[in-house]
Amino acid sequence: MNGRFVRLGETGREKVTLTIDGAQVEALAGDTLLTAMLCSVRHVRQSEFGDEKRAGFCLMGACQDCWVWTHDGERLRACTTVVEAGMRIVTTQPEAQWVKLVS
Repeated sequence: MNGRFVRLGETGREKVTLTIDGAQVEALAGDTLLTAMLCSVRHVRQSEFGDEKRAGFCLMGACQDCWVWTHDGERLRACTTVVEAGMRIVTTQPEAQWVKLVS
């Protein structure tokens, strides 16, 4: 995968493997989820208002633009969540979170 960020320093840290939208990616221990995602993929999530892809905005936990979800549906803020080995992240809000208006 081609990311938006290119890592220039601190490349000697231990590697951590996680999954983003079903694809296995590597990050470095101590990375935030946002850093790991932008080094591996070109977006953080899909907008809930259309087809646009979002890449985070403030990068420090203030703007609400980097919400992602675990495979189990837990919502995480990517810019303040430190990666853990084995994380399974999805960038589109799980269906279980949306109210079913049609029976």
